Amino acid sequence: MNGSLPVLDLCGDPYRIGYTHGQGAKARIAKNLSLYTRRYRNEIGLEREEVLRRAKLWFDRVVDLDPPYAAMVEGIADGSGFPLLNIAALNARYELFYGGFASQRIATACTSFAILPERTEEGHLLLGENWDWFPEVEGLWLRVMWGDLAVLAFTEAGIAGGKIGLNSAGVGLAVNGLLSHLDRGDGEGVPFHVRTWRILCSPDLDEAVAIVEAGRAPCSANFLLGDAKSGTAVSLERAPSGTAHVDPIDGILVHANHFLHPEQLGVRELLAEERRSTDLRQSRLTERLFSAVRQSPLSTDNVQDALRDHAGHPDSVCRHESSLFPPDLNYKTRLSVLMDLDSRRLCYTASPPCEAAYHGIPLDKR
Repeated sequence: MNGSLPVLDLCGDPYRIGYTHGQGAKARIAKNLSLYTRRYRNEIGLEREEVLRRAKLWFDRVVDLDPPYAAMVEGIADGSGFPLLNIAALNARYELFYGGFASQRIATACTSFAILPERTEEGHLLLGENWDWFPEVEGLWLRVMWGDLAVLAFTEAGIAGGKIGLNSAGVGLAVNGLLSHLDRGDGEGVPFHVRTWRILCSPDLDEAVAIVEAGRAPCSANFLLGDAKSGTAVSLERAPSGTAHVDPIDGILVHANHFLHPEQLGVRELLAEERRSTDLRQSRLTERLFSAVRQSPLSTDNVQDALRDHAGHPDSVCRHESSLFPPDLNYKTRLSVLMDLDSRRLCYTASPPCEAAYHGIPLDKR
């Protein structure tokens, strides 16, 4: 996933959107299927048969909860030529992995942020993150016409919808994985990737917030939302027990991989050695952004520079592989993204941001 990522332009009904995704990203999907089969086994001890059994339970639930999302998953399977349950296992990867992480007290890393218009050079709302995951994962951008909205979203090849991105209404989303003692991969509720896609298709912040709060949740996650029309942002820590709101302080909001309001939600965190990294990343990105804004309003260059921070390397804001872990169990920054919700544009790197320049993508392909 080095260099630039492909952008697929998708339209039509949900099945057609999925089919075009599957057809256009078949080689990348094949690599992700191989990668996830290996990591399910090596990292959380799930053999292929058990993964497929859980994928069927997941897919049957999604058919009832969100038929359009299920249709996209079916379309990806048919367009790529891979079995439906294999594609369902990709789409269920948050519940499969985070349920396994919780039982083993393992966590991964992402660092998200929002900067309100009064703190930025152009008076625009900025939102983004360093998304840290498997070094070999294959990603892409989807530019989707969904009803009256256009959505530009990052996804892993084979996963329907998207998890990080913005839409033509000026709503943006960044995410963080969270762990609690209540998380269960087979728990009741709206799966992570179904929820992120619903958020990205929201016409305003109120509806996006309602989507995070609605229903039950099998596993914990943080959803950082921004809205250009109101110039506001909020981070929503969603646990199986409920939702806690985290607001910006002096126009800046940063979130890593630990709960900021665990007592409000009644959760215990299971972070083990990863706690050092998430605390450091939370404090370092906050410090870097406030340090820059004391000099002048934040520019995109200021923010990109902060996202390259290496304090605590390799488990830093700009994360790199660690020699303490075998190659097959490592993590690194696989996407660094900065979204301007007012201009409906974003820029990104498909590797640790210290290694590459940011590529720009507009929401409007014209």
